[in-house]
Amino acid sequence: MQNPLTSLKETLSKTIKGSKRLAVLGVGSELRGDDIAGMIVAREILNLAKESDSLKVFLGETAPENLTGEIKKYKPTHLLIIDAGDMGKEPGSVALITPEEEIFGATFSTHKLPIKVLVKYLNESFPCKTFVLIIQPKDIGFGKDPSSEVKASSLSLARSILEAVK
Repeated sequence: MQNPLTSLKETLSKTIKGSKRLAVLGVGSELRGDDIAGMIVAREILNLAKESDSLKVFLGETAPENLTGEIKKYKPTHLLIIDAGDMGKEPGSVALITPEEEIFGATFSTHKLPIKVLVKYLNESFPCKTFVLIIQPKDIGFGKDPSSEVKASSLSLARSILEAVK
């Protein structure tokens, strides 16, 4: 049986293969426990790598739509959005999906504008391949700290993304 992390790294490598300009958009709330997962990943990428013409990280927090102008200006060939979402799996589980997948519309509830609407707007503005990494939360209760499972998974995911970019 293949290690899920190895499988994810391979999938990420295939997904972002050929990207000339990769935009990473971290999404999540600082105040809602594991909902911060996407922000943990984005910040860890910033800690581990320098931004360049081929990689730019955007910290979307709970209003990623506020960054549409900056993302459009960057003109990515690939957009990777990272957010927490309930998939009914073990906390810290990660899934890579496309915006068209059915799970996409129902998993996000803590953001002002649904991610699906944001993606549609951006894709109408400029052509780019868009993918979403969903991290299964354990608890998104107000005032909670991120769980150890989600924090560990998010930090590992950041490293996997950077390995896939190389």
